Amino acid sequence: MTQWITEFILFFKDLSYAGIVIALSFEFVPAELILPLAGYWVYLGDMKLVLTILAGTVGGTFGPLTLYAIGRFGGRPFIEKYGKYIFIRPHHLVASDRFFEKYGSGVAFYGRFIPGVRTLISVPCGMAKMNVLKFSIYTFLAMLPITSLYVYLGYKLGAQWEHVDEIIKPYIIPTAAVFILCFGCYVLLKRYRNRQA
Repeated sequence: MTQWITEFILFFKDLSYAGIVIALSFEFVPAELILPLAGYWVYLGDMKLVLTILAGTVGGTFGPLTLYAIGRFGGRPFIEKYGKYIFIRPHHLVASDRFFEKYGSGVAFYGRFIPGVRTLISVPCGMAKMNVLKFSIYTFLAMLPITSLYVYLGYKLGAQWEHVDEIIKPYIIPTAAVFILCFGCYVLLKRYRNRQA
């Protein structure tokens, strides 16, 4: 599977930065594989680091927009009927629904840092008809540090770019915990201010 995806990504390499944007627009292609490979291309001198990060962030914003559109215009019946074809299972949808209901539109940002939620959170955002510009900005701001990290590590590892996941994996849960804690504090502070008002 990894080999097939890598060959799929290499097809877009000839398109340079636009190819990265297009490849990341397909949600079924994992960014965790595309971005370190793009970092390796920076290492080879085929691309510039800043422009690669920018292209990856833009592509990482377009991808969720497709799921947002499916949620907004297709609704729950469409997702329940055809979601399996884009790797969306009923339990994924339930989990992301609950997360959105609990934390509101801010999940378009914070949800990106939480494994198991980050991809599918776009669907309930669409179904709730969240403002598309707000959704895009939150997604872009969340994708920027994620993209920067993966591309930079791919660049630093060079020919060993495939080992990026092994380096990042031990930090995923602690990082997610920090973001959840910060977001929880934000929600509590917001509720406190609303009560005071």
